[in-house]
Amino acid sequence: MDGYILSIDEGTTRAKAIIWDNSSNIVSMAQYEIKQIYPKPGWVEHNPDNIWETQLKAIKESIERAKIEPREINAIGITNQRETTILWDKNTGRPIYNAIVWQCRRTTDIIEWINREGYAEIFKKKTGLIPDPYFSGPKIKWILDNIPEAREKAKKGDILFGTVDSYLLWKLTGGRAHYIDFTNASRTMLFNIHKLDWDDELLDILDIPRDILPIPRYSSEVFGITQKDLLGVEIPITGMIGDQQASLVGHAGFYFGNIKCTYGTGNFILINTGDSIIESYHGLLTTIAYGFKKDVRYALEGSIFITGGAVRWLKDCLQIISSPEETETLAKSVESSGGVYFVPAFTGLGTPHWDEYARGLIIGISLETRREHIVRAMLEAVAFLTKDVIDIIELELSKEIEDLRVDGGMVKNDFLMQFQADILGKPVVRPSITEVSALGAAYMAGLEIGYWKSPEEIAKNWRVDKVFEPKMPMDVRERLYSGWKKAVKRALLWAKE
Repeated sequence: MDGYILSIDEGTTRAKAIIWDNSSNIVSMAQYEIKQIYPKPGWVEHNPDNIWETQLKAIKESIERAKIEPREINAIGITNQRETTILWDKNTGRPIYNAIVWQCRRTTDIIEWINREGYAEIFKKKTGLIPDPYFSGPKIKWILDNIPEAREKAKKGDILFGTVDSYLLWKLTGGRAHYIDFTNASRTMLFNIHKLDWDDELLDILDIPRDILPIPRYSSEVFGITQKDLLGVEIPITGMIGDQQASLVGHAGFYFGNIKCTYGTGNFILINTGDSIIESYHGLLTTIAYGFKKDVRYALEGSIFITGGAVRWLKDCLQIISSPEETETLAKSVESSGGVYFVPAFTGLGTPHWDEYARGLIIGISLETRREHIVRAMLEAVAFLTKDVIDIIELELSKEIEDLRVDGGMVKNDFLMQFQADILGKPVVRPSITEVSALGAAYMAGLEIGYWKSPEEIAKNWRVDKVFEPKMPMDVRERLYSGWKKAVKRALLWAKE
């Protein structure tokens, strides 16, 4: 098929638009920063208007850079930061409050109430999720409970909820389409992954009206048509998928046991479990991997909240680096971290601890400690956190992972990738295209219209850039990892009164 696929990749820190050809090559890309808003400690917000405006700007610029006409775009796929919650007025399109970002911890009291009332196991059985402020449902409840007139308007049918994919779809279609795909729905704490629908019992527990919710659909189908005055033509939107699941698809992870790790603001590890819903007993999440041609695939996920976000902290807050790229040079300039461990629990710890009270910690500092040691310790922490999850996955599935496919902004850092391979004792495989989440969204859109014929055809497009083989002696690996676990113990429950 001639023409191109446009993928919209609305992440936590950037709004991207990428145009792809049939061989999975990037034709053009444009991106803009998303403004981060921190109203209180532990609170994180985005302005929905800023999300929309920057994303639309990126879309138009990507088309200009590609030197093509909008009519040459066959379809659009959307991938997005998951769990981030937006409520808007159905009549005006105006948000009733800022988007509450997935990292935000303001709903800790709601989660405590869920646990105290004995509801946690109900949520876990139905949604596959461990109740945590991370997810969308408690955020919806917070907005309805705390924004004047929000609950009254919701009951009248004047308010709509969406994760970022739903919000962008609604805006792109001029308010004609209010849908969510199964992957994003499965991250709300409201979606029954067995029945593939919103769960009335869970909605009642959180006092959320069903009518505000988008209609759940497969990840690859026709969601709507863009409003003509946006780009001059109407383009079908045929793919929607959460960013971490999109990454799994972008790695051609269509088969049982396929595993990937995305190194972004946080790290997220997903392993395809096929059509089996596997319940975790050690802190993994059971989630939907994707839905395609009326077929749903599931996954186990390990969620690490802050990894790349710690690089941003070193740059913007401590100001000990001038750019993320500098971390590799600094880390390589010292032989080790000098006994320093950095636990980036700025917004708590996810898998396997699920401790919303954990807080960031730098320990092992001596008079010899320099910024190089702190930077290296931060990069090493990313690898340690990832090993925590991989070890749990192997335990849960009684299966050894052969290698780890990786993507995201941090995988350009060769020091980090080599240390990751060393601390895992497994090869780390970096693909030639690192914009893998955007590619996964393009695949979902393209499969629906026949731009790509099958997952098997897509798998042939996956290409390796570099394989990092483990070199570290086992005794060194065990000693370093033992020190990491001691450091984490000191960070747990720190903020609990």
